[in-house]
Amino acid sequence: MMETEDQSELCFPQLINISCRKPSSHWSEGVLLTVLLAVISVVTVVLNLLVIISISHFRQLRTPTNLLLLSLAVSDFLVGLLVMPFEMLHQTSCWTVSDVQCLLYNYMSYFVTSVSVGNMVLISADRYVAICDPLHYNTKVTVKRVQLCVCLCWFFSLLYCSIILKDQVIYSGKYKSCNQKCTALVDYYTGVVDVVVTFILPLSIIITLYTRVFVVAVSQARAMRSHVTSVKLQYSVSIRAKKSEMKAARTLGVLVLFFLLCFCPFYIVTLTGVVSYLGFVINVFYFNSCLNPLIYALFYPWFRRAVRRVVTLHILQPGSWGDNIL
Repeated sequence: MMETEDQSELCFPQLINISCRKPSSHWSEGVLLTVLLAVISVVTVVLNLLVIISISHFRQLRTPTNLLLLSLAVSDFLVGLLVMPFEMLHQTSCWTVSDVQCLLYNYMSYFVTSVSVGNMVLISADRYVAICDPLHYNTKVTVKRVQLCVCLCWFFSLLYCSIILKDQVIYSGKYKSCNQKCTALVDYYTGVVDVVVTFILPLSIIITLYTRVFVVAVSQARAMRSHVTSVKLQYSVSIRAKKSEMKAARTLGVLVLFFLLCFCPFYIVTLTGVVSYLGFVINVFYFNSCLNPLIYALFYPWFRRAVRRVVTLHILQPGSWGDNIL
């Protein structure tokens, strides 16, 4: 009787020695997880598509900071459109697609992760310059320079993933331990490099930059409060600009904070070897792609105004790209 139950949990019960176990033991759990991941995937695609359309369409929103948010929204959109559906299949049933599709899934997973990490580093650097060197921000951080940085981020992420997964490209399906399983083929030393490049190094940069931003922002806020009564009218525009920059820093700080909260558990579980929680932390990390546009909607009035115009199809009217959104 025990042998029959063990065999029933395999993708191929007749191939006991080479068949993988099914991801979910209970049918109800599999259905619930499938529905939940499907809903998150759809919401992620829709919300990030609204961000992409809003920033791309309205001229006022094409600022250097928003271009970084646009790049992040594109990577989050790809997570919801391409990665989450395959992850849903990976966690709830036997892998029924080909080795080529398994390779594409692993490649896309590594790629969008690298792009998201790169975008977060760029966002942190943008806020660092805006708060710590505000007088030179407009000359140092221009639209063209940000576009170049974004292109380099995507290019090097593509190149990096090609190097990390080179063995899987060469030996696709050759070293599969069991049938109906899709795993990334990464050796020990490559895995160490991946942890350093995509976790330790960017995490250190982000924390260092935002620590500096926080210290400077607090000192600036205290200085403005202490001198607010003695400030003349001609300086009011400058003060409003500083307040706007600090508000943007706080908002993007929340964005970075939630990214780290969703990002770190995956690598912590990976490094500690607690495999039983791996599926959960992967879902938490991908859920961040759905969370980002919700943060925009909560903190950015311009995003809510833009979404209303997109949903009501106002953007189809001639000249709508020049509307006052801010």
